[in-house]
Amino acid sequence: MPAHTQHDRPYTADDVRSAPHDGWQLPDRVRVEGGEVATGVFGQGPPVVLVHGTPAWSYLWRKTVPRLAEHCTVYVWDLLGFGDSRPDPGVRPSIAQQAATLAELVAHWGLTDPVLVGHDIGGGIVLRSHLLHRTPARRLALLDSAVLGPWNTPFTEHQQRHVEAYRTMPRDVFTDLITTRFRSATHHPMPPEVAAAYLRPWAGAAGQQRWLDQVESVTFEDTREVVARLAEISVPTLVLWGERDQWLVPETARRLARAIPGARLETLPATGHFPAEDAPEETARALLRLLR
Repeated sequence: MPAHTQHDRPYTADDVRSAPHDGWQLPDRVRVEGGEVATGVFGQGPPVVLVHGTPAWSYLWRKTVPRLAEHCTVYVWDLLGFGDSRPDPGVRPSIAQQAATLAELVAHWGLTDPVLVGHDIGGGIVLRSHLLHRTPARRLALLDSAVLGPWNTPFTEHQQRHVEAYRTMPRDVFTDLITTRFRSATHHPMPPEVAAAYLRPWAGAAGQQRWLDQVESVTFEDTREVVARLAEISVPTLVLWGERDQWLVPETARRLARAIPGARLETLPATGHFPAEDAPEETARALLRLLR
């Protein structure tokens, strides 16, 4: 089992609020089979595990965590290859690998009935971990989730077809491309300092290669088994979607909710693919309603 190496005390909601947004960084490191994972634990109460997607990192949750931490113990982590988490050499940061890592972390934290929350590929990771690895869950929340395929965007598919061209692209050109990509993730304009924070893990030559490592590794094949088993889900499930999502259209949300027994569908107006960025308070309220 992985070992917790720093900061055993859960951080409070005030701890999160007092940290500058552009200085968001998870304080703990946990060794797992596939590498080293950056984690943080905040608040007290029923356990909630937040799983971000691509190309985000835990920074996505910075405004949602304080609200949840008033009522819950919130467990946050950076996916392997994202944020401050690093896979070991030769480990692909695939959905299958991330799902196995989530199972390790839930066991490490000693959680027996968490609420598992997944955004984008984080939704596929949560479901794969729950259905294939038997990671326990009291409830599930799927936010603008990449589950029903095909879910790769045209930009991602183009990168996968021409990955060497992107790997050798001049860094300033590459940065311009992904900056534009991030700006389409939200409905409301993303302030420059926020865009810069999302870009931080992908900066420089090493960041460019990490970005393309995860692009190469992310595939619908890792959620195909999940889709075949959606009818097995027996816990209360929330499907939460931005009405202005340009990456995964709201019709996908309706299809996903229909495929999961008893799932509840909620949509957020004036919200894009990153609901916790566009509407952090509304996102937190929807998750708290699920808890109750």
